[in-house]
Amino acid sequence: MPQPPKTRLLVYVRTAGYRHDSIPAGLAALRGLDGYAVDATEDPAAFRPRPLSRYAAIVFLSTSGQVLDPAGRDALTGFMAAGRAWLGIHAASTTEYDWPWFGDLAGARFDQHPPVQDAAITVEDRDHPATWHLGARLTRRDEWYAFTSNPRPRVHVLLTVDETSYAGGTMGADHPVAWCHSNTGGRSFYTALGHTEESFAEPALRRHLDGALSWLTEG
Repeated sequence: MPQPPKTRLLVYVRTAGYRHDSIPAGLAALRGLDGYAVDATEDPAAFRPRPLSRYAAIVFLSTSGQVLDPAGRDALTGFMAAGRAWLGIHAASTTEYDWPWFGDLAGARFDQHPPVQDAAITVEDRDHPATWHLGARLTRRDEWYAFTSNPRPRVHVLLTVDETSYAGGTMGADHPVAWCHSNTGGRSFYTALGHTEESFAEPALRRHLDGALSWLTEG
């Protein structure tokens, strides 16, 4: 029998600031998910209306700094206004700091992080495709991003990290690390997980990303 067509993703990996060593592992993990055809690029010219029309979703995989030109910003804004989807992974929240719309897209802006260490995560929504496979509480090792503001008033929070379980947290008792929303026209999902190369070998993280993409592209 003929196979159903794969959902096409554009994965953007351009960095104008810190570049994570885990980007190749993240890209391999995304390419390993069933049902998706992945095109990866660092070329800002990919962000034009005609090329973007091929894609169901755009993934910013640990991008950093200013990675889009003015035409690219317009194209991304139009893409989301047309009801498409965006997934931000880890350092995506360190991107386009001087563009307020992008802050709305991501949901929050990166502020700081302590050293990589184990911490406890609480799952706030166990019915979401990105989190249903997780227990109510789990421990994992990552780089725990804090944000310049708490996104909770603007987004649907899925995961929080317990700052009493690690050293160096700055957000207090309510510290979201994964969330989703529809504030810019289409669907947006951000997860702060994925600093280390080893993260992307974890079945739980791969299922987290798979579930995020399912929610983004299937509705």
